[in-house]
Amino acid sequence: MMTTTTAMMTVMLSTAIMMLTTLISKKNNEDREKSSPFECGFDPKNSARLPFSSRFFLIAVIFMIFDVEIALLLPMPITMEASNMKSWMTVSLLFLLILIIGLYHEWNQGSLEWSK
Repeated sequence: MMTTTTAMMTVMLSTAIMMLTTLISKKNNEDREKSSPFECGFDPKNSARLPFSSRFFLIAVIFMIFDVEIALLLPMPITMEASNMKSWMTVSLLFLLILIIGLYHEWNQGSLEWSK
């Protein structure tokens, strides 16, 4: 009962504080100067919204995923000495198999080809 009361009081207090700060804040969302890009005090020549290549973003995400996977692969030889050889080999091969299947799937889907 005490935990429920404390949780309810916490939620009510945080909601009240958020509502109070929303009412008190002086932020004006429709300010033209703050919403436009800054170019040394001059009006911008072009739009700040440039088209973005989704292919580049996909390659960057794939790179980040494989970068994290490399970080997981590097300590594998060190952990070999501290663990059972059979379980270490099973986990390592399973991890590498998942990586290879993922790489094959991305290659097969054409995600690794830059130009089409």
